Amino acid sequence: MKHGYLIDMDGVIYRGPEVIPGAIEFIDRLRQRRIPFLFLTNNSQRTRRDVATRLERMGFKVEEEHIFTCATATARFLAKQKPNGTAYVIGEGGLLNALHAVGYSIVDHDPDYVVVGEGRLFNCEMIENAVQMVLNGAKLVATNPDPNCPTPKGMRPGCGAIVAMIETATGIKSFSVGKPSPVMMREARKEIGLSADETTMIGDTMETDILGGVQMGYRTILVLSGGTRKEDLSRYAYRPDVVVESIADLMDIDRSLRAA
Repeated sequence: MKHGYLIDMDGVIYRGPEVIPGAIEFIDRLRQRRIPFLFLTNNSQRTRRDVATRLERMGFKVEEEHIFTCATATARFLAKQKPNGTAYVIGEGGLLNALHAVGYSIVDHDPDYVVVGEGRLFNCEMIENAVQMVLNGAKLVATNPDPNCPTPKGMRPGCGAIVAMIETATGIKSFSVGKPSPVMMREARKEIGLSADETTMIGDTMETDILGGVQMGYRTILVLSGGTRKEDLSRYAYRPDVVVESIADLMDIDRSLRAA
């Protein structure tokens, strides 16, 4: 039976600058057996090419086509909603590049959408502009709901925290495209040509990776090498199909497919 993987990154194949043992070998095995896979990230800062280059420097044999970001998902969603539209963007290069690639123009007044990603380059003036634009009728879209982003120095505010300021000031909720949204989960599956019952989601976070997979009817594998502990599972009404300590435990592809 045809099968493939959607794979989260931070906490699954690496932690900070360190590769998780077994991750490179797992990806090599997928390539050797021609099993389709796609890395999913809720970080909109980097382009797909930038992410691929980072992984290559860590030792992974991947290309740009193996990367799918929430910025890409957001841009494609907007292009379907309003082709060749305009956006005021709070975000960085990955988001700007993705929007330009689908024919969107970045503007500083009267946009169709206010699009919020994450990054270090936003300021109060940008938030104020966004608030007024939303109140004037622009639609508010977030690339992902994550409240924070891990960095080598600790946590910093993520897209969810930034867009929350605009939501609170306007009383208008954003539409979020990234994991666990079905928008990103479905688009990623279609990117590698799989049906729902042919797809397995591997992640370390219950609220995004596993929830998104469960809602889409994918098989789900939780790895405990990231932010979730086994004792945390009792708090959730949904469960992954398989729980493993790390991606190294999935080296036997045939066995992992049967388990999932």
